[in-house]
Amino acid sequence: MRLFILGLGYSARHFVRKHGGSFSHIVGTVRDPGKRDDLAGIEVHAFSGEPPARETVEQVREADVLLISIPPGSSGDPAIAAFGDVLATGRRKIVYLSTIGVYGDHGGGWVDESTPPQATLDRARMRVAAEQAWMDMARDDAAILRLAGIYGPGRNALATLRGGTARRVIKPGQVFNRIHVDDIANAIMAALPHRTGGIWNVCDDEPAPPQDVIAYAAKLMGVVPPPEEAFATAEMSAMARSFYASSARVSNAKLKRELGVTLVHPTYRRGLDALWHAGEAR
Repeated sequence: MRLFILGLGYSARHFVRKHGGSFSHIVGTVRDPGKRDDLAGIEVHAFSGEPPARETVEQVREADVLLISIPPGSSGDPAIAAFGDVLATGRRKIVYLSTIGVYGDHGGGWVDESTPPQATLDRARMRVAAEQAWMDMARDDAAILRLAGIYGPGRNALATLRGGTARRVIKPGQVFNRIHVDDIANAIMAALPHRTGGIWNVCDDEPAPPQDVIAYAAKLMGVVPPPEEAFATAEMSAMARSFYASSARVSNAKLKRELGVTLVHPTYRRGLDALWHAGEAR
């Protein structure tokens, strides 16, 4: 089985490390291959939205599985724009990594895959459009995985505390879901043999306020957590502030029921425990 990855980001690279042995050949794209030295075992091609090289197009044509983690832009999905002609021919399994941000703000209420997207941010609206474009391209046989806040080795509350960048910003009623990259990798593998396409939320069992995660990480490390800051007066970039615009509790019941996924890290505490015991931030 040949795998082509459009966008070798954090989750995609972890997927290869965890499940790369399931594929006979792996090809992936990055903006600048010369700046990447952590992609052993992957045939790397350059792609940043420009017309791709003929060799890259042929690798897409020969792929049995296409994993997409490139975000869309204002003009649509760059991968569809670049590879649309070859994708329109043949059949291959398509897995598109999206975001639970498409649900928008529900005041902390529960949502699932039957909840219509009500995104107010431009980037979330572009995600919804990209999801639909991939489903159309795959003739409704694309697996759309809506990911929660991603964490894992090198990218977690322990690391931000150790690096001195962790903050406890308090917005009353604010909750988020999270997901460990191990569970993302397992969800991708579970989606591959599924006979039809669909949309699945890939998130943990316990949405929680962001400050609770920092406090728990500080407890593991035996350090004093950073002081609380009121969201209304906290100095934050527009991008950082926008992540607090939505509050929802996202259900993963469909992921477990239809794809048979059992989460390795069902709560942020379990995930941080595993990272700490593995030596993270020591």
